[in-house]
Amino acid sequence: AARSVLCPVCDAEVALPPGGVGQLTPDYLALSRGGEAAAAGCDLCADGAAVRRCLTCEANLCLFCCQAHRRQTKTASHTVTELENTKDCSQAEKPLFCPSHPTERLRLFCEQCDQPVCQICAVDRHRQHSCDFTSSVIHRHGDTLRELLKSTQQRMGTLEGVLAQIDDMGDALCGRTEAVATEICLFASGYVEAIEEHRDRLLKQLEDLKVQKENLLHLRKAQLQQLLLDMRTGVEFTERLLTSGSDLEILVTKGVVASRLAKLNSVAYNTHSSVDDGIQFSPQERAGQCRGYELFGVILNKVVDPAKCTLHGEDLHSARQNQLTGFTLLCSDTTGERMGRGGEAVQVTITHKDKRDCAVKPKVCDNGDGTYHISYNPEEPGLYAVCVYVKGQHVKGSPFTLKVKNKFREHQGVFHCCTFCSSGGQKAARCACGGTMPGGYQGCGHGHKGHPGCPHWSCCGQVKKSSECLGQSPSDTSQRSLLRTVAL
Repeated sequence: AARSVLCPVCDAEVALPPGGVGQLTPDYLALSRGGEAAAAGCDLCADGAAVRRCLTCEANLCLFCCQAHRRQTKTASHTVTELENTKDCSQAEKPLFCPSHPTERLRLFCEQCDQPVCQICAVDRHRQHSCDFTSSVIHRHGDTLRELLKSTQQRMGTLEGVLAQIDDMGDALCGRTEAVATEICLFASGYVEAIEEHRDRLLKQLEDLKVQKENLLHLRKAQLQQLLLDMRTGVEFTERLLTSGSDLEILVTKGVVASRLAKLNSVAYNTHSSVDDGIQFSPQERAGQCRGYELFGVILNKVVDPAKCTLHGEDLHSARQNQLTGFTLLCSDTTGERMGRGGEAVQVTITHKDKRDCAVKPKVCDNGDGTYHISYNPEEPGLYAVCVYVKGQHVKGSPFTLKVKNKFREHQGVFHCCTFCSSGGQKAARCACGGTMPGGYQGCGHGHKGHPGCPHWSCCGQVKKSSECLGQSPSDTSQRSLLRTVAL
């Protein structure tokens, strides 16, 4: 089974390579800082503190050795500079060697294996791979890291904005709680012992509600803060790598850094707080009796939940062209209980699926009891996409498809028992059912061939009286004969 370890800094889970911990990507930035601290002494006498560096000898020198370095004939022409001036470029000039060939420098980069290699590795294990000098590929890979860094920084800004909204909501919740508490105290001041007892009960209920909402806010805030902290750690490390690391260090570390940033960027979070300050006090509602007194005043904490709101209506998914129809929206709270009051922000859109410029303007009527009637009159037949929103979110069953049929067609014939009876026994009269009678009668008759056995329409053969005319005969009867039947 694959093993993994947790990073003590960013708490990221990293899979262990087959070779164990020793094959993990080293932090060359940390190693270089340790090397700088260890190399603080003079490289020649090993006694004095290094203050300058000979770029020709690549050695750190104390003040005494530096003076001796300039007096000697062989070293008098060497370039000596202040040690502080060499720290910025020391990392870029420090060579990195191949783990498999310690004497060979890492100069090439294998694109297929996504790792730096030496010349021996390039002609041996990577001879079939595409390899190029590190100086030629650093720009492309560095740009990829910069794009990920930019994306992460943008998400950090969004997270900070969401956290600010949570803080504002916490302040609003406290303010709203104080306002409701004031209302409760003013309402309870008119009563004596019974009212005071009722007041204390309401305040405790309000405090419990406040604690419940604050706990939800604190939990949400902690989750987002942890995500922001993880992103900030990854961004700071990536920025330090890109600004202070050498080309090889960036290429060696980029895989781990890119994987970490990509994983942080893939974390989904909701920019809208799931907690609001929806707390109200209703002094008109009955609160029962206390010590024989009829009390009024309750706390309303019902908040509409779009996922619990439902749509109702017989013609919810079908309608007729140029015919007024509609359906009802029933709003409920998070527990599924009916709201019982109106005032919610309801939005409805009805758009033709094939004709984007063809839309129906619905009318929303607030009934004031938690229900809303949506009426509309479609002018074009076809399939429509209906979206119903409450507080900007889809309700249950939204969106759904609405089929608008053509305008209702009235029957042009007669609803008769048979052609013989309705035409008065005329032989030339016909019926859309396709029935005939012996003796030259071209229409239907009771008990004869083709008769449906029940009353029907002569124009289309439909047996249901309150139905839409099909407009054509299910048999081979000609249109002229049907018109004549209608006239008869």
